[in-house]
Amino acid sequence: MTNDHTGKSNHPGVFISTDEIDARVRSLAAEISADYADRDLFLVGLLKGSFVFLADLIRKLTVPASVDFMAATSYVGTKSSGTLIILKNLNESVRGKNVLIVEDIIDTGLTLSDIRQRLLDEQPESLRICTLLDKPARREQHVPVDYVGFEIEDRFVVGYGIDYDERFRWLPYVGVVDS
Repeated sequence: MTNDHTGKSNHPGVFISTDEIDARVRSLAAEISADYADRDLFLVGLLKGSFVFLADLIRKLTVPASVDFMAATSYVGTKSSGTLIILKNLNESVRGKNVLIVEDIIDTGLTLSDIRQRLLDEQPESLRICTLLDKPARREQHVPVDYVGFEIEDRFVVGYGIDYDERFRWLPYVGVVDS
């Protein structure tokens, strides 16, 4: 991300294009639809970053799907507290449901691991994870990921729902923020 003479930030450079994202979301939706043929699917979007990806994904699925959202953090300010704080919980139980957690990006895996365990404790019929972006180089906690849009190196990315200080979520592509 560069600054022009006014000091305002320009758009981050394209890392994964809109067309690449669309093609991969279609592919993921086809794979998920095949895996859940003849079953209802309950999508759990992790806010805020997953909402754009989830919206595109659910419209491309060919199986019945309902959706709910969770918001959680382990951060207080810029420091991790080590404790998961649920900011918004699901409106209904996942007991007996085929659950697919939809995430924007997996870095350390710490928050996602805690959320996964909380949902498993409710005894769903099945539970899988789908992420648009996966950064395995940053993983601190192993999380079994069933569907991965793109595996990326350790870069700071924004766009397609992913933000930098609440900015750039609206970009139709994934961009890289220069450090």
